[in-house]
Amino acid sequence: MSERPHLTAAVALIGEPGSRERIPTPAAVLDLDAFERNILKMRDRAKAAGLALRPHAKSHKCAAIAHRQIEAGAVGICCAKLAEAEAMAAAGVGSILVTSPIAGALSAQRAARLAMDIADFRIVVDHVDGVGELAAAAQGPVQVLIDVDPGMGRTGVGSVEQALEVAGAIATHANLKLLGVQCYGGHWQHMEGANARGAAVADGMAYLSTVIAALRQAGGDIQVVTGGGTGSFAADAAQGVLTEVQPGSFAFMDREYRDALGEDPDGAFEQALSIAATVISANHSTWVTLDAGLKAFATDGPLPVALTPKFADCAYRFFGDEHGRLMRPVSQEVVRGERVDFVPPHVDPTLDRYDVIHFVRRDVLVEIAPLEARGASQ
Repeated sequence: MSERPHLTAAVALIGEPGSRERIPTPAAVLDLDAFERNILKMRDRAKAAGLALRPHAKSHKCAAIAHRQIEAGAVGICCAKLAEAEAMAAAGVGSILVTSPIAGALSAQRAARLAMDIADFRIVVDHVDGVGELAAAAQGPVQVLIDVDPGMGRTGVGSVEQALEVAGAIATHANLKLLGVQCYGGHWQHMEGANARGAAVADGMAYLSTVIAALRQAGGDIQVVTGGGTGSFAADAAQGVLTEVQPGSFAFMDREYRDALGEDPDGAFEQALSIAATVISANHSTWVTLDAGLKAFATDGPLPVALTPKFADCAYRFFGDEHGRLMRPVSQEVVRGERVDFVPPHVDPTLDRYDVIHFVRRDVLVEIAPLEARGASQ
């Protein structure tokens, strides 16, 4: 971190009163008090429902966050890609589930190395060829789960017959151990209204139950049933099919979840992460220009919204790669150098734009944590 001047400047601020307002921007800023309340709340919800909690690290890509989640009671973490898992394993995380299938001998070899390097590595498969690649690369036992398509058509076996075929292939390899199944309904997470999400999850879990029943009847030892997310937690818990949940965004929250979940219990988490920006030009009479533009926020969802009360009703729009335009608040002066905090539109790809997260308590910068898995999409 110290090799980059802006990070060196930020490190020098650690522990100083008022240092939060002097962090070089744009910057990802985490309110540790709110974050800690969020992870404890989700831990307690999972415990009350009898579910193991395995938060998804694709949201944060940060080992310091992962370790805090595990210390608070999580059984481990999820990673979307092998490169994320490799980064987390190198940083000492010892229980990782890779939630995306892989393809090809080289990827299988990387997965096999992870299975040797950490105490509890597990990965999903959804095709007999993937099973064969993994078995050929394995240097020891590899734990696998069958990925079940919940109707998205993205990954996962698409029928009971395909699930049985994959399970049969796993059974022919002594170095593969079938742990269970995964079923993640990404399309359920941002449905507006708890009733709509509940109905969709109920249909999905009914189908998943038929897959599990068929696998068990065929001799499969299905111990782990993992899936779910921040938006579907209440519905997932109510169905009683999952044994483990994979929420990620709850720790930080973002505008997409705020808009979709509203006052539902699934949305009852604090806005712990913000993107800090600075007014760099205030010459125009109706708006000001910020240093946070297309490179500072994800662009696949709604626009960022200002968290700073003075600018709460002021519309933001992208003003280029490096700049954002923020309308001036009514009857209030805005000057160069003012700070504005924003709710990120979609937290996962937003954080992938940053090298570090700045941890703060109230107005004090207390730690700067690297995002070891930033850009780790391989």
